[in-house]
Amino acid sequence: MIIKNGRVFTAEFRFEKKDIRIKEGIITEIGEIKDEQDEILDAEGQMVIPGLTDIHFHGCVGYDFCDGTEESITEMAKFQLSKGVTGICPATMTLGKDRLITICKTAAEHRDSAEQADLVGINLEGPFISPDRCGAQNPDFVHKPDADFLRELIAASKGLTKLVTIAPEVEGALSCIAELKDQIRFSIGHTMADYDETVKAFETGAKHVTHLFNAMSGLTHRAPGVVGAAADQPDIMAEMICDGIHIHPAVIRTAFKMFGDDRIVLISDSMRACGMEDGEYELGGLPVIKKGNTATLKDGTLAGSVTNLFDCMINVIKMGVPVESAVKAATYNPVKALGLLDQLGSIEVGKAGRLVILDRNYGIVRVIK
Repeated sequence: MIIKNGRVFTAEFRFEKKDIRIKEGIITEIGEIKDEQDEILDAEGQMVIPGLTDIHFHGCVGYDFCDGTEESITEMAKFQLSKGVTGICPATMTLGKDRLITICKTAAEHRDSAEQADLVGINLEGPFISPDRCGAQNPDFVHKPDADFLRELIAASKGLTKLVTIAPEVEGALSCIAELKDQIRFSIGHTMADYDETVKAFETGAKHVTHLFNAMSGLTHRAPGVVGAAADQPDIMAEMICDGIHIHPAVIRTAFKMFGDDRIVLISDSMRACGMEDGEYELGGLPVIKKGNTATLKDGTLAGSVTNLFDCMINVIKMGVPVESAVKAATYNPVKALGLLDQLGSIEVGKAGRLVILDRNYGIVRVIK
């Protein structure tokens, strides 16, 4: 296949008019392509961006990763691909050990197909969180950080586990980070940690922040908390839920200025009600009410989102973040966080042909996988 005349989001993170050749699923040529013996797709007046990768979502279209079934992974992956998300790293909830192991084993046995987003990792958003900052997580299953427990989950997933949320102030957290920092990416979240405690975790080996601003200490002028600590560290990447509910647009714009567009990772944090009608659903064993574009527990606590990653990216653009920065934060940065830039995340020769073609109004014209 040759994609002609499109405005391509290049490896330099800008749009340039180029042609792209994809052969056997791999990008083999970029530039002005004269040999047109392959199938031609004319993208005149359209934008060509890398496929998006959501590294933190729980479910969609009535399914949840924590169902622990192949059917759930398959149906979620189909929906995600239809929304321009070509790579998924679904998140678990704070659950019991046996159930987490089952979820990891099921994911390890999953096989990708052309009709689905690729399963590129697992994100463990629990159980090593603070019992005082559970958010929509079930406090009954909160567990102190435990390196042996984490090793069991990594082994059950056959190495597919890429991220784990941890509260650094909890006993055992720092030793767990120190022990396994070379095997998994530790993410600070669901935490009561202050600035100093968070900095210590980063110095020990944590490299990531789980849904910045949510379920953590706030940023104030005398107590900068997790946000201030992360902003101070040049190698820390931070997730943001940009559904228009979890974070005010002004704060999103400020975060991009504080961190730069090379460290922000857009996520959806969607739950099973995403893509579904209003009603009552479930997240981590807790009842959730979906009304419009909001999902909450019965006490009003936000419980994930009901917005897919593509729409989050468009929200960010509408909030005034440059298009290039928003695209980078939904395509390149998530893959960078997973350590998979040699295969995915940008439009470069030798990488997988995972592309999304957009019209002038940012509508999806075609998803290529």
